Amino acid sequence: MAKIAVLISGGVDSAVVVDKLYRDGHDLHLFYIQIGMDNDEGDCSAEEDIEICTLIAQKYSLPLQIVSLHEEYWEHVMKYTLATVEKGLTPHPDMMCNKMIKFGFFEERKGYEYDAVATGHYAAIKEVGGYKFLATAKDPVKDQTDFLAQISYSQLKHIMFPLGEMPKEAVREYAKRVKLPNAQRKDSQGICFLGKINYADFIERKLGVKEGPVVELETGKKIGTHKGYWFYTIGQRKGLGLSGGPWYVVKKNVRDNVIYVSNGYDTSMQYGRNIFIEEMNWITVDPFSPEAPEECRASTPTVMEITFKTRHSPEFNKGCLLKLQTGSYKVESDTDIQGIAPGQFVTIYTPDTELCLGSGMISIPTRKKRHHKSK
Repeated sequence: MAKIAVLISGGVDSAVVVDKLYRDGHDLHLFYIQIGMDNDEGDCSAEEDIEICTLIAQKYSLPLQIVSLHEEYWEHVMKYTLATVEKGLTPHPDMMCNKMIKFGFFEERKGYEYDAVATGHYAAIKEVGGYKFLATAKDPVKDQTDFLAQISYSQLKHIMFPLGEMPKEAVREYAKRVKLPNAQRKDSQGICFLGKINYADFIERKLGVKEGPVVELETGKKIGTHKGYWFYTIGQRKGLGLSGGPWYVVKKNVRDNVIYVSNGYDTSMQYGRNIFIEEMNWITVDPFSPEAPEECRASTPTVMEITFKTRHSPEFNKGCLLKLQTGSYKVESDTDIQGIAPGQFVTIYTPDTELCLGSGMISIPTRKKRHHKSK
């Protein structure tokens, strides 16, 4: 019997985790992480969540503790989000939330007192070559390893993912069978703890509005106006307010507040095959290191066959990961990738898609100056 801290949110996934671990005979303590203060920013459904969490705790006669991590969340997740957006990049607050809040500050505050911290994430942990690795879930649509790919090895070793082998449909049926109070509750949408708060409204409150031109990249012609470059990301199609579409955002000029777009579903401007990466985080072990198990070790000191994701999707892309002399990395994709957005993350997997090795932030490639030879 293990002493386990279970992070519950009011959703059906974490409730099923409670039931499964309870039936396995573990000593459970439930925790709800609360974000938000008097202005309700970032905490729009906390009362309903806490009410459901309380019902779950009462159903199993388990202790429930509410842990406020408001200051940590706004200091380390939302400041990061706003700073990234201001630079004209695309942030990934969910990834930072998992790394810094759920498995970071909670671990420092309470989690370390327990044998493990369990969550309702759709992911798994597998042992390979004496190491623990983050592994993909059985349900490819719900798999959340791309949201977890910035955690550290010390964090991974202290986490449990009881839903890793369960499809979402089976989780719902399980919840109904054991009569959980939230068995029919819809899955939450939106960014981490922002809940029902509209992301664009949040950005507008924090950064305001600054009108600028929308320019067709191929012709240089102004075809509209926008509210500020920070509302748009590379590859975006919806919300541009342009007729005669589809239009895609393909470039941003942050200094002059210009959004460049290209027209058509098959416009080559929205695709690329080379993705440059900085700030790589290898969760367990660097695959280019000789210490890496054979199952996830690069074939050469500088090249490794991989699968990868640039956004949350059940599909994996195939390609090669190149370790550059600068210490950074480049992904060379076998197929065209739509909307490569600097600031977002590339999540790296083994060729069989089974193990998630880590992730790095997409960077803007440095263009070399051209030297013209004199005749």
